[in-house]
This record gives sequence, structure tokens and C-alpha cells, in this order.
Amino acid sequence: MSTTKTFDPGKSIRRARRSKVQGQKWSIAIAKTEFVWSTKMDRVDIIRKKLPYEAIEVVSFRANLPVKRVLQLLDMPQTTYNKKRKAKALLSSRDSELVLVLSELLDFGLSVFNSEEEKFYRWLKKPNISLGNVTPESLFDSLTGIQEVKNSLTRLEFGNMA
Repeated sequence: MSTTKTFDPGKSIRRARRSKVQGQKWSIAIAKTEFVWSTKMDRVDIIRKKLPYEAIEVVSFRANLPVKRVLQLLDMPQTTYNKKRKAKALLSSRDSELVLVLSELLDFGLSVFNSEEEKFYRWLKKPNISLGNVTPESLFDSLTGIQEVKNSLTRLEFGNMA
């Protein structure tokens, strides 16, 4: 016997209103350090300090993507990643920003899908008409692409086709 959750569009709308009123906090735990931000300026501070290379593995896990795929999105050779990770180096500012913004997107996507991870991950891998018939995850290589995926999720949240 299969149990299915009924969809309540009002729940998504109420959640969206609450998050705008209460303010959102994001966090990402990397190598025993938790990075927390609630404003864009907090995010800028973290970007300037840069994230460790272990952030790639965290994003890989959270996005349900292999590390190799995340490296392709960051346009980073596997050998560079291995060497820098072993040396405990820091990501570039650009890559740190992509990791943080992607982390925000993943949190938002899971909330839109009411924490149903499997449905959200399936949605990320399916071609989407509102995104030009490409998969949402294929747009994770740029801030503009990530914003377009977020726009699509926002439309979904408010009951529009995305």
C-alpha cells in the first residue's frame, strides 16, 4: 500500500510569506566549520574569506550529484581538485560564491518540494520547458543559470507550471 501526500498549495504560499517576514538563514558545514549567513553581505564576507575545497563534496552530496559532475560544473580538472584538497587550499572567490548560492538554491528547492528529496532530485534531472528544455542541474555552472532555476522553483511554489 502506497502512501501519498496530498498537495496543499496554501502551505507553500504561507511558507513563502513566513520566510520573507522572518528572514532566512542558510548554513553549510564544511570540515568541522559551519558557515552561516542570512544576508547578501554576510555571503560576501564568506566569499571573500573563501571556502575550503571540501565544499565541493558537500555540494555534491546535497545536490545528489557525483563529485566529478560538480567539478565539470565548476570547470575544474580532477587533478587540480585532488591536489588542492590534499593541500587544504581554498576555493577561488567565484567557486566559493557558486557553492554558497547553490546551497541556498538547494535549500529553497527542498522547501518548495516540501522536503521530498526524491521528487526534488528527479525534478533537477528532467528537462524543463521553462528553462529552454534543459535540465535544471545543467544550469548550476553560472550564477545566472542558478537564478533561472530559482525563478522556475518560485513559479512552481506559487502554482505556475515550471
